[in-house]
Amino acid sequence: QVQLVESGGGLVQAGGSLRLSCAASGRTWSNVPMAWFRQALGKEREFVAAIVWSGGEVTYYADSVKGRFTNSRDFAKNTVNLEMNSLKPEDTAVYYCAAAAYRRNSYWRQESYDYWGQGTQVTVSS
Repeated sequence: QVQLVESGGGLVQAGGSLRLSCAASGRTWSNVPMAWFRQALGKEREFVAAIVWSGGEVTYYADSVKGRFTNSRDFAKNTVNLEMNSLKPEDTAVYYCAAAAYRRNSYWRQESYDYWGQGTQVTVSS
């Protein structure tokens, strides 16, 4: 059973930065697909970023965060990090880390992931 533990959420002013971390346990670290989703109050859960293996580490981002967020792996710490810069009030949401037991084609779909963290709140004030 894979367990995901998230950290790094909090309150930040617009234009500030936060780094979310997702630590995986219960398995040996490997190049399984991992992703971040978020859900704002009253809205559907949406894809934020993913990191997969395709002859090397490949990252994907939603258009809404491209250029501001950076998704990366830290193999030494067995974590995936989401560096969030130039935060906007519309980034306010609960952020969820997800991992896949095996690779699927649709990395942007929540149905492609098997394990989920508990979520961490990110609040960006004006």
